[in-house]
Amino acid sequence: MIEMLREARTIAVVGLSGKRFRPSYGVAAYLQQHGYRIVPVNPAETEVLGEKAYGSLAEVPEKIDIVDVFRRPEAVAEVVDAAIALGVRYLWLQEDVVDEAAAERARSAGIKVVMDRCILKEHRRLML
Repeated sequence: MIEMLREARTIAVVGLSGKRFRPSYGVAAYLQQHGYRIVPVNPAETEVLGEKAYGSLAEVPEKIDIVDVFRRPEAVAEVVDAAIALGVRYLWLQEDVVDEAAAERARSAGIKVVMDRCILKEHRRLML
């Protein structure tokens, strides 16, 4: 996790909501405040935290270091397919987002995976 958090600069937050009370918003705002570039991925949003939102990972025009997933477990397989296609190095599945089969597929493709952990909590614990 330390390697991920040190090396990453750009984090695509899949499922990032523009609603301030949602966990995805709070986590993304925290990461942004700590120097990460946030790329919102949510077809229901046009802009979040001052950043243009994209409908899917495939639409993101820049290199992504970490894909941080705030989606239900049944949506993870599709996110993993997109992450593999893009050659993403790191996949982070937030608390309660668990899909062992998809995580294993990502690992087999060379992606380092953190599952069922909050990136904000781990950043606070490991980096501050």
